[in-house]
Amino acid sequence: MMLDVAAAYTAVLQTVRDTGTEILPFESATGRILREEVQADRPLPPFDRVTMDGIAIVYDSFHRGQQIFVVEDIQAAGAPRLQLSNTANCMEVMTGAILPDLTDTVIPYEHLEASEHEGFRRFAVNTDVKQGQNIHLKGSDVEAGYTLLQPGAIIGPAEMGVLATVGKTHVQVAKLPRVAVIATGNELVPVHATPEEHQVRMSNVYSLVASLQQMGISAEYVHLSDDATEMQVKLRHLLPETDIWISSGAVSAGKYDHLPAVLQQLGMQQVFHKVRQRPGKPFLFGTFNNGPVVFALPGNPVSGFMCFYRYVRPWLQAAMGAERQPPAYAVLQENMNFEPSLEYFLPVKLTSLPDGAVGAVPQPYHGSGDLASLLKADAFMELPADESVFKKGSCYPVWLFR
Repeated sequence: MMLDVAAAYTAVLQTVRDTGTEILPFESATGRILREEVQADRPLPPFDRVTMDGIAIVYDSFHRGQQIFVVEDIQAAGAPRLQLSNTANCMEVMTGAILPDLTDTVIPYEHLEASEHEGFRRFAVNTDVKQGQNIHLKGSDVEAGYTLLQPGAIIGPAEMGVLATVGKTHVQVAKLPRVAVIATGNELVPVHATPEEHQVRMSNVYSLVASLQQMGISAEYVHLSDDATEMQVKLRHLLPETDIWISSGAVSAGKYDHLPAVLQQLGMQQVFHKVRQRPGKPFLFGTFNNGPVVFALPGNPVSGFMCFYRYVRPWLQAAMGAERQPPAYAVLQENMNFEPSLEYFLPVKLTSLPDGAVGAVPQPYHGSGDLASLLKADAFMELPADESVFKKGSCYPVWLFR
């Protein structure tokens, strides 16, 4: 059954299976998808925090005309809170320190003139002062108990800082799925080999594995020859060991494209085979009961690469509970024509436009076998099947891979 792109995408996401959760030390959670709420364990900031090196005073003294303040002590960052004993005096304070008790305003050193008188250090104020200035008030960011992180967030540098701030030493994250990347074809030889004239080095699987690694997912890979019996034996062995299969090749109409039949013989329930798109039309998708989900991608490198970012990556993100992100959009920078009634995925280079929009510049492209065309591209622009002329300045969705 051949579907259009929207129907195929919907069908793929309808099969999403939760990968489960695990608890990790927070230091090991970078790049993982959060599966719990994280609350502030105390107000942030947890105290009235000084934001400039200088002196802390009682504003009312300055307001009544006092310009010179004698220093009583120094409030250092990390030191217990001191208390001003005389409201006509001041306390030297350092950035990050707790505000001394009874003071309410901080004046930075650059607005002060220092001097000594009878052994006492003092400061004269040489600028206007506003009450409460240069103080980050307790709880002004969030109160204790406020939810800082929601399930579905990807844990990056900012999230790591928040986890550390609230003392979250262990965190619940999505389990990573067990993935097998499967190469097919007698023409494939290892990367270190010198190919014969009729052979090519195995490359598609490495692109797919690298794409998975960008998501923090590791994968094993398997090479299947164009032999139905060998395919069946090796795939049967993989059935209980993996959650997802991502294969490359052997899904078209060639005499050696045995994979669809072998998968059905093993018990895969086919959801669809072929999508109204270019590249990537032969894409096959199916599921096993109590077994892996199968993304059988076309063998042409650009076809499989595009299908990964249009279908496989969103499935994986949804399975791990990531927040659903709408596609980005960009403005086409050249007129384009495409006649077949197929959704067309055009390799484009993204660029910033003077008005703040994102532009998409089509890249030279010689078909779905032209892997090198992706080197200067950042994304695939999705051009709708019901149009054949795509005008410069029109806006379309883009699926980023860089």
